[in-house]
Amino acid sequence: EREHASRKAAQASRVWRNPRLIMEDIADPAPLPDEVIIKVKTCGVCGSDIHCVMPDSEGYVQFSGPARLPVILGHEYAGEVVAAGDDVRTVRVGDPVAAEGMLWCGLCESCRRGRPNQCVNLEMVGFSAPGAFAEYIATKERYCWSLLPLLESLDLPASGVFELGALLEPAGCAYNGLFVGHECFKPGVRVAVFGAGPIGLAAVALARAAGASLIVAFDPSEDRLRLAGVMGANRTCSPHASGQPDTSLVEVLMDLTGGEGVDIIVEAAGAAEETLPIMERTLAPNGRIVYLGRTGAHASVNLDLMVSGASAIAGSRGHAGHGIYPNLIRMVSAGLLPLGAMVTARHPFPQVEAALHDAGDRRHGKVMVVSE
Repeated sequence: EREHASRKAAQASRVWRNPRLIMEDIADPAPLPDEVIIKVKTCGVCGSDIHCVMPDSEGYVQFSGPARLPVILGHEYAGEVVAAGDDVRTVRVGDPVAAEGMLWCGLCESCRRGRPNQCVNLEMVGFSAPGAFAEYIATKERYCWSLLPLLESLDLPASGVFELGALLEPAGCAYNGLFVGHECFKPGVRVAVFGAGPIGLAAVALARAAGASLIVAFDPSEDRLRLAGVMGANRTCSPHASGQPDTSLVEVLMDLTGGEGVDIIVEAAGAAEETLPIMERTLAPNGRIVYLGRTGAHASVNLDLMVSGASAIAGSRGHAGHGIYPNLIRMVSAGLLPLGAMVTARHPFPQVEAALHDAGDRRHGKVMVVSE
């Protein structure tokens, strides 16, 4: 009844069918007292965007998170503040900003316990709230972060700064998974990343900046593996390199770690049915699997291996709170995160549909939609 009343499906892939994408004119938003209006300069294409427009064999959308359709897509964005409500104090008209896509309420118990990504009233930009594949977007001041530190510290044109701002969202998801709420990441740990899409690439760069002694990245795309090397991976490998990918990947990881296994394994591929059997066989004692890839599929787990190794599987969603955005801005400003290296394609705003198709072939690092 709640879903019918709100038109918000808790799991979109079980409700919404036969999606179609259209371009239309809508009224420009006006700010509420605590809101700003952002002229969108850059918006990244996410795998979740693709999952909203590419149906499965039965016509259902593949995005398994909450969604209220129809909706304007796009949630990885940065732009310029062009209007501000009367109560706004921390940003001004003309400021370059990036904004969170997790619209936490701040009042529920999860928010008040410091878990905004688990907000029970959560709305998500581009899925259940209007997104940023648009000329303008309205958002609350509290979700905005100034990009002036990037503009002042980096020798980049404004377009480059806005691009980095849009990359903070996927990088924030990786940061949340690696460092927030899990006392497992310490300098010197060995890390494996399954899936070298934007979140996986950001996980590689963050692990390198945080002092990992070994970073191994797996992806079927040679282009993405090359990017993983640029972002800081010591070793890259395609799961299709031999006739027995599971066996070969297990051997790769165990050989590289002297038979001890990997301390932290990041699943950023959204393919747990294929990756989990490899991960659980290569996890070091007291190791942790960080699950970032979103999928509605079920996967079996050998719990005996988890018990014997005192290991864990940790889910992670979102990028809000915990100092994630300001810490990432400081890291990028200091030259510690080469996030810009993952951008491999750019499309002007009227070509959003082409950008979605370009990103859908999963050979790019990050595909960006940019204003003209």
